[in-house]
Amino acid sequence: MDTTLRDGEQTPDVSYTPAEKLQLARMLLLEAEVDRIEIASTRVSEGEREAARSIAAWARKARVIQRVEILGFCDGKTSVDWIADVGGKVLNLLAKGSEKHCREQLRLSPEQHRARVEETVRYARRKRLTVNVYLEDWSSGVRDSFDYVFAFVQHLRELRVTRIYLPDTLGIFSPSDTTRYVGLMTRTWPQVDFEFHGHNDYGLATANCLAAVEAGARGVHTSVNAMGERAGNSSLTEVVTALHDHTSLRTDINEGRLTTLSRMVETFSGKEIAANTPITGRDVFTQTAGIHADGDAKGDLYHTRLEHGRFGRARRYALGKLSGKASLDHNLQRLGIELPTAHRELVLKRIIELGDKKHVVSPEDLPYIIADVLKSPDEQMLRVQHYRVVVAEGETPVAEVTLAYEGNVEKAEASGDGGYDALMNALKKAARAFELDIPKLADFKVRIPPGGRTGALVETQVTWQRTAVKSGRGPGETFTTLGVDSDQMAAAVIATEKMLNLIAPKRKPARTGKDRRATRKPRKSAR
Repeated sequence: MDTTLRDGEQTPDVSYTPAEKLQLARMLLLEAEVDRIEIASTRVSEGEREAARSIAAWARKARVIQRVEILGFCDGKTSVDWIADVGGKVLNLLAKGSEKHCREQLRLSPEQHRARVEETVRYARRKRLTVNVYLEDWSSGVRDSFDYVFAFVQHLRELRVTRIYLPDTLGIFSPSDTTRYVGLMTRTWPQVDFEFHGHNDYGLATANCLAAVEAGARGVHTSVNAMGERAGNSSLTEVVTALHDHTSLRTDINEGRLTTLSRMVETFSGKEIAANTPITGRDVFTQTAGIHADGDAKGDLYHTRLEHGRFGRARRYALGKLSGKASLDHNLQRLGIELPTAHRELVLKRIIELGDKKHVVSPEDLPYIIADVLKSPDEQMLRVQHYRVVVAEGETPVAEVTLAYEGNVEKAEASGDGGYDALMNALKKAARAFELDIPKLADFKVRIPPGGRTGALVETQVTWQRTAVKSGRGPGETFTTLGVDSDQMAAAVIATEKMLNLIAPKRKPARTGKDRRATRKPRKSAR
């Protein structure tokens, strides 16, 4: 069961709109094919009610309403009526799984609390809701007050609730703890459907989920990107992959959609995952050490079951000071570029020099490095000859550009919401004359080295998304270009100029003409 839309939304500074929740619900159930989702808590807000109602309406039409669950409370009729009103069919009732919580937070005796749980369960049954029960802080309760937990579970069995959820609410268990106490529950009540709900405070949530399953739990709870309170919940991607690769069990999860789902949650939540996050992180299928690239070239020696294509990813070989000949060869092959050995060595030397200066080298930079090293004037067919950007307080930003392509020159002017937006609008106008289809801007990052010098070099990294098939590449494919300069706008223009040359139709290189540097900075006029 995935709880991205409920427990995941308890991540600090995260709040999804009803439309975002609906889109994520569809993707979780229909594309990623998770078994069930928890979408909301009752009594939170009108926005939460609207989101739950829209998801329930869609789920009824899609015939998946029984796979949609809502968290409710022991409040008599209130939570049950809330769920029934939005069209929900499943109540996940939050009860206290530790005697300390029961007595000190609720100020109730165990008998009083069980009576309130029974009242809510019986009313939910009259409303024809399926009922599951969370034993909140169960991990503390089962360890410190097992008699309390035993009496509670016995009572829930008599009420015939569908599932009992065992939360490690504070993320305090180790895998051995999980094995011991989940095993105690499943051996004591082998006929009960127990599910484990982990948290990642010690970084053990995935391991604990595996331990719970091996100890007899019939389900585990996860969230996309491990979203959740404090250190987060159990990661959907990590848990599913570990179950498939390290146990004999299988799920119905579509692994090929997990990366797309992760990116969607990143976008909607505003929480970017770490680059080294297992499976979905941007760096995890990138080999940096030259010895690894060499091993892959000699028989995939560094490949494992975590194959990039399994998750809709591509393997990349980083270019930098640790690169070897094999890293360069992999990238040249990907770009369809052939170089003699002597030229490859010159290019590799330049890449290592750039790495020592902390410059990031992307595969898309290779043609420019080659042109720079080999003094090939025709690698850069399209140039931003001149640009001028004006940004002033209280005025609409405007830009003018001059593009030169295959001996033709085109000028254009445009306005925009900001300086770079105005520049791109002008470039699009000029590019139409050359029948160039400008990609969509997908991401824009500026990296400024520490130290605070206003004249320091800045690196602009722009990610583009293709909108049409070009050179055998499909629509929607992304690629990245980099620009480095002491002026942020100039760095952005350099990165943009590289993009224009990547999308421009290639022609045969000329054999005459004066040499010029492929990445020289366009002449600018800006204020």
